[in-house]
Amino acid sequence: MKLNKILTECTGDEYDLEISGLCTDSSKVNQGDLFFCYEGESFDSHCCAEQAAKSGAAAIVCERKLDCPLPQVVVKDGRAAVARAARAFYGNADEKLKIVAVTGTNGKTTTTFMLAEIFKANGNSTGIIGTLGIIYCNKHIAPELTTPDPIYLHSVLKDMAESGVEYVFMEVSAHALYFDKIAGITFAAGIFTNCTQDHLDFFSSMKEYSECKKLLFKGCRCKLSVLNSDDALGREISRFAPDPVMYGLKNPADIFAVDISDGIGGISFVINIYDELYDVKLNLPAEHNVYNAMAAAACASEMGVDIGVIAKGLYNLKKVDGRLELAGRYNGGDIFVDFAHTPDGLEKSLQALKKLCKGRLYCLFGCGGNRDKSKRPIMGEVAAKYADFCIITSDNPRFEDPYEIITQIEEGLRPSGKSYVTVTDRQTATEYAVKLLKDGDILLVAGKGGENYQEIMGIKHSYNDNTVIKNIIN
Repeated sequence: MKLNKILTECTGDEYDLEISGLCTDSSKVNQGDLFFCYEGESFDSHCCAEQAAKSGAAAIVCERKLDCPLPQVVVKDGRAAVARAARAFYGNADEKLKIVAVTGTNGKTTTTFMLAEIFKANGNSTGIIGTLGIIYCNKHIAPELTTPDPIYLHSVLKDMAESGVEYVFMEVSAHALYFDKIAGITFAAGIFTNCTQDHLDFFSSMKEYSECKKLLFKGCRCKLSVLNSDDALGREISRFAPDPVMYGLKNPADIFAVDISDGIGGISFVINIYDELYDVKLNLPAEHNVYNAMAAAACASEMGVDIGVIAKGLYNLKKVDGRLELAGRYNGGDIFVDFAHTPDGLEKSLQALKKLCKGRLYCLFGCGGNRDKSKRPIMGEVAAKYADFCIITSDNPRFEDPYEIITQIEEGLRPSGKSYVTVTDRQTATEYAVKLLKDGDILLVAGKGGENYQEIMGIKHSYNDNTVIKNIIN
């Protein structure tokens, strides 16, 4: 594709050169690539322009003029330029798809999976992009980031469109909004789940984090906005978002649920969509999944799906990997695996399981290294509040000392006086916790969910909570 067709900044004849690919990593440049330079949070890739030129780059996009022999396009924002260029290079594939964006601290993954099942039940071909990977047309691509970087994202959207996908349900993280990874995409709908503490290792405050979530609903990015009326930020967004549709249980809403009945095997309720009622049965437990279901149902209804089809699709979803997933039973006790890695996520899962527990409630969890440290004692406090006994262990320690992370969790747990143990090795901790179980007990193994690795000192070791639990049981 010609350079002057990729970027609108290129209007002269000197930019009438052929570009064979796009690249942001100088170690991966191929002959004829357009290489992008921008100043990052910790690294400025302008210093890689010379290496990119030696590797065969055809031209450079940069934020300042460089001493480089290649044609240069100077832009104000290199990251946004990557997103716009990728969209053009891959033929504006997003225009051929109906894309629904889901943002929020918790619930994004489950909501996208619910939407996919609803639209499958409606006879549509669907795709998912998110924390558990990219899924469409019998393809399952392993996850890297919640929201892929623009070049890869638009290459996937192009393949989805060419493969016959009609609807794409995509998680949009706060980081993706901050870095403008989705620049240029107009979404058929945007869904907001909730906003609670997370990522304060990156964002300076909850206010900055919240402001990033709002970006999805500004600038005509979404034709439809589906918002949680029980979340303060959801109500705030409703004051400026286009065509807001509200769902909730506690505050006035267009879509709500009544007669909620929860159990180990799932939760049932009556959904009310603009005064049309229907019985819904989920194979997932807990009230927070009622919220996820209402969000998915509200979006699907607004996009023309019949309420009966919505209920069928929701029932068809048997599980979402690592999202309050029943992993097995041992000695009469039930074991759940959940991604809960924030104070709010852990509290919601423990609250739900406490209601279902007839014996003792055990909680095994840790906190990720090189991430928000302030949430560690809070999560310790939450665990102590609901669990009868806690097992504090490692999550993904990354480059931090696991003992130090555990000590910070203990600061919130210790004042409660509740009994707990610390076991640094996660597999050993899980073996210990499982063997505590007796009839009627419940164990929550939290923090990693469907992840297939444990990151220690820059190395991702093969590890999956579900697999470890099944091996212990067997």
